[in-house]
Amino acid sequence: MNAWSLLAQSENILWYILPLAVGISLVYSASRYEETDSVLRRAMRLFFQITIFMFVVFSVLWVLSYRL
Repeated sequence: MNAWSLLAQSENILWYILPLAVGISLVYSASRYEETDSVLRRAMRLFFQITIFMFVVFSVLWVLSYRL
């Protein structure tokens, strides 16, 4: 089984990452800041940081498991 078929099988599961990252970033930012503008700006920044980090980890794991 190649890596692309594994990615296609788990594609639906990967869509749960986006709402999870939004929820985590909003709750964390709301616990740190009180103003709505600050919460939304920080939440958006944190969302992108979380998403990029998860993409990097996924990419590293995918590369490492390429020939398994």
